[in-house]
Amino acid sequence: MTVRPATAADVAAVAALDRDLFGPDAWSEAQVAEELLGEDRYAWVVGKPLHGYVVTRTVGDTTDLHRIAVHPDHRRAGLARVLLAAAASPAAGRRMLLEVSARNTGAVAFYAAAGFVEIGRRRGYYRDGSDALVMQREARR
Repeated sequence: MTVRPATAADVAAVAALDRDLFGPDAWSEAQVAEELLGEDRYAWVVGKPLHGYVVTRTVGDTTDLHRIAVHPDHRRAGLARVLLAAAASPAAGRRMLLEVSARNTGAVAFYAAAGFVEIGRRRGYYRDGSDALVMQREARR
């Protein structure tokens, strides 16, 4: 499966998947457009129809992983790893940061296996009241 840079043509599909996966914490279509196309952002999609996407923002020596998402019908096929690898390319030489729900044990395990470590916690960060774990992966070349 080929990962490609996201374009304006992907906004509606990404917004729909984001709503399905993140419910009350989903981005609006305008936010998706900003995330996919905004300055200092890097975004990739996989699949047609859309199977998954990843969005990062790089400022200085830090890349923030804003979202990585895979449609439930396509999980456990390695797509999240492929998307994370795509996101890591422009982040080479920079540390990566992310926030993930402490309740999302699968995602926490995925990030830990990819070299991220917990460096903090934001209490009650998500609308469902769950905490966000702040995770970091040191710079890789």
